[in-house]
Amino acid sequence: MTATKPYRLIISGGGTGGHIFPALAIANEFKRRYADAEILFVGADGKMEMTKVPEAGYKIIGLWISGLQRKLTISNLSFPFKLVYSYFKARSILKKFKPHAVVGTGGYASGPIMLAATKSGIPSLIQEQNSYAGLTNKQLAQRVDSICVAYAGMEKYFPAGKIKFTGNPVRKDILDLDSKREKALGHFAFNSNDRTLLILGGSLGARTINESILAGIDKLIDAHVQVIWQTGKLYYEGIKSQVETKDLRRIRVVDFLKQMDLAYAAADVVISRAGALAISELCIAKRPCILVPSPNVAEDHQTKNAMALVNEEAALMVKDVRASELLVSEALKLTYDGQLCDKLSTNIAKWAKPKATEEIVDEIEKLIPIAIGIKNEVRAIR
Repeated sequence: MTATKPYRLIISGGGTGGHIFPALAIANEFKRRYADAEILFVGADGKMEMTKVPEAGYKIIGLWISGLQRKLTISNLSFPFKLVYSYFKARSILKKFKPHAVVGTGGYASGPIMLAATKSGIPSLIQEQNSYAGLTNKQLAQRVDSICVAYAGMEKYFPAGKIKFTGNPVRKDILDLDSKREKALGHFAFNSNDRTLLILGGSLGARTINESILAGIDKLIDAHVQVIWQTGKLYYEGIKSQVETKDLRRIRVVDFLKQMDLAYAAADVVISRAGALAISELCIAKRPCILVPSPNVAEDHQTKNAMALVNEEAALMVKDVRASELLVSEALKLTYDGQLCDKLSTNIAKWAKPKATEEIVDEIEKLIPIAIGIKNEVRAIR
């Protein structure tokens, strides 16, 4: 790859951890290869990326943008104004930063900057995490240069010639969990002789999972199961107040897990939603899991994600509507069924794509020479 260094890269995506963490993984890999690279994030004002990205050590600029709601709201009425304003702000960002390439990881936060980049002739790439493509990525598909996906059959959403099957980016720190087991148990002050259940509802939390676990927490304690419970910010205070009278030697309740590698390393079994990023991480972590697909997603794509694993005996699934009656009992059965845990762990590992982040950055590298003119300078914004 030849270009005027340092390389400049803009990455955009947000709203949920499913868009933010892939973006950070891509940034970290690009920075690993090119230590002097200048990386700028663009997100949506007021959303979690405005906190998570600076915590990871990167600069971020927020746009006045929001998603369309399914019903008529004031926010929907203001959407066209937000989009126009954010588009022109995005153009201003591009003119000032002069990126060699722009990367979008989905969500409405990435729409304005990706649209401005493609209209300005800047090389661009989008990364789609799910088996059902998001609205923003579908609208950008004809404009961008490359599309990295994690599922087969994405030709129904994107031009086949642009698709690269890379898998989803995952955190580097979950690639070697076995060596962290002792440290992880110490971190959570857990007993190595007892089994540990990790409960994940996504970065924003999952009400059904939280309510189901809360209803059965005494059963878990009585069975000597240790619990790491990520509730999500919205549910944290309410759940914490209800479990603080329990046996806190066995329960760790947090709103968000910053050291996810230690949580996976400590876990014997995981309960999780079936978002694309969550599944990608579970495959890498090789943890037996019970998936509870969210019913509140487009085209029920979390159920499709989950069934892909269930059909290969790589995971168990409990439907959201039956979680209150089944989830804790199924978790207990799995936790103490060593043979089934081993089978699920072996089978889910076959789905892992540990080189996904590297392959996505490989694709970005291919785009950078496109940005170089005859005099080896970045093309001017049109």
